[in-house]
Amino acid sequence: MAQQPQIKIPATYMRGGTSKGVFFRLEDLPERCQVPGEARDRLFMRVIGSPDPYGAHIDGMGGATSSTSKCVILSRSSQPGHDVDYLYGQVSIDKPFVDWSGNCGNLSTAAGAFAIHAGLVDPARIPQNGVCEVRIWQANIRKTIIARVPVSNGQVQETGDFELDGVTFPAAEIVLEFLDPSDDGEEGGSMFPTGNLVDDLEVPGIGTLKATMISAGIPTVFVNAEDIGYQGTELREDINGNPEALARFEAIRVAGALRMGLIKSPEEAATRQHTPKIAFVAPPKDYLTSSGKQVKAGEIDLLVRALSMGKLHHAMMGTAAVAIGTAAAIPGTLVNLAAGGGERTAVRFGHPSGTLRVGAEARQVNGEWTVTKAIMSRSARILMEGWVRVPGDSF
Repeated sequence: MAQQPQIKIPATYMRGGTSKGVFFRLEDLPERCQVPGEARDRLFMRVIGSPDPYGAHIDGMGGATSSTSKCVILSRSSQPGHDVDYLYGQVSIDKPFVDWSGNCGNLSTAAGAFAIHAGLVDPARIPQNGVCEVRIWQANIRKTIIARVPVSNGQVQETGDFELDGVTFPAAEIVLEFLDPSDDGEEGGSMFPTGNLVDDLEVPGIGTLKATMISAGIPTVFVNAEDIGYQGTELREDINGNPEALARFEAIRVAGALRMGLIKSPEEAATRQHTPKIAFVAPPKDYLTSSGKQVKAGEIDLLVRALSMGKLHHAMMGTAAVAIGTAAAIPGTLVNLAAGGGERTAVRFGHPSGTLRVGAEARQVNGEWTVTKAIMSRSARILMEGWVRVPGDSF
């Protein structure tokens, strides 16, 4: 019986922030994968090694975590005033689907660097030495991201002394600016889909919880750690090995998704794992990070833990950091109250791997809260480049 040979596709494996993903230029994909649809989804699943009932991604490029099961497509932008279009796919680990419902803030960093590496930015806009401002159109959520990428000798500078908690080695700093990040592209929505800064969220089997539900960066449901029996200092092993705890978080996420209008029935949540995120907040406390480093309460404004694709994240998703910074800037949200309340333009929060500072500019217009931009620093680095190979009959 004749066997289909493997095909090879130009690809680049990159770290961006605290995530990793496989990056493609749109023009390098097989023709039937250059448009959205089943062929593209099947290709990305095979590249990553999903669905994998063993949860290991041995036969693919994925790392069997939500932070490492990602694919990205970049192309020259079809939008005026932008350099590149950036499309992001979150590949499910154990189920056969790719979630296109949101962005990855961490890989947005790598998208800016990859755009230059891949020749997608006008060479006239790239300085010999200095900072290149890459104007990114985030196609999943239809928003603009500005990546300020350092350049040395006409090439992206990847090495440096910028340290990012959750990443072992220092690298060059890339500053990300998310413009008008509210609403996250949900049609007819607003930054607060329920119209409230804090809601009473009824969760079947759990009860009624205070919740801030916001669409900024990515749709996120925030609850108080204390209300669900936590301190806000938890690490991955405290939650991810507990099926009952994970089921409770999923119940909260589904209830929030319904109230936010992101899904019409609880069953829909199974095919929308990437959004919304669920996070819990608490006032500052001393704690030990996953690497054993001590974080003092006086070094942070609040504690935040967030789940991605059904598991507690080892650090913090970049898009969730935008949601945190935005909610913290608006007096009265659970995030703002955990940080001490009042008006603020930036917060430093503690996460399982350390701390992160994020800034946001929010204002009230005609009774509606809007955010003009959110800013944070990350880093990115090429880990490997060449071709990724997949069986020719896999898509």
